[in-house]
Amino acid sequence: MNFLLDNWILVLAALTSGGLLLWPTLVNSSQAAALSPAEAVRLMNREKAVLIDVCEPAEFAAAHVAGARNIPLDALEGHKSLPSNKALPLVVLCKSGARSQRAVATLRKLGYENAQALAGGLNGWREANLPIEKSA
Repeated sequence: MNFLLDNWILVLAALTSGGLLLWPTLVNSSQAAALSPAEAVRLMNREKAVLIDVCEPAEFAAAHVAGARNIPLDALEGHKSLPSNKALPLVVLCKSGARSQRAVATLRKLGYENAQALAGGLNGWREANLPIEKSA
């Protein structure tokens, strides 16, 4: 105990550096649950996952993942395009991945426990060189 009191500056420095090392892990904990594009494709192929794009209709028309359902984030609750089987895996995406995290939280409140966000959103899908469609 005497050591701690005599060397309080060293103890403070050690605690600060430990906190700074843990900070990125704590901040990115919500992103850690996001699916990579490869994992999303695997879910779609093996487990019949449903793609939900929460972008606005104009963004969706500009570019979207083939087979994705467009349900804007604001209209998510009670939307008729949501699958009736709440056990189906859902892959939720938007342009960059920010809105999809909020959509996943909303879907889980609605009972869709297998909802997961796509890491990086449509931009991440593009970076993985996966196909994108454009509406006419």
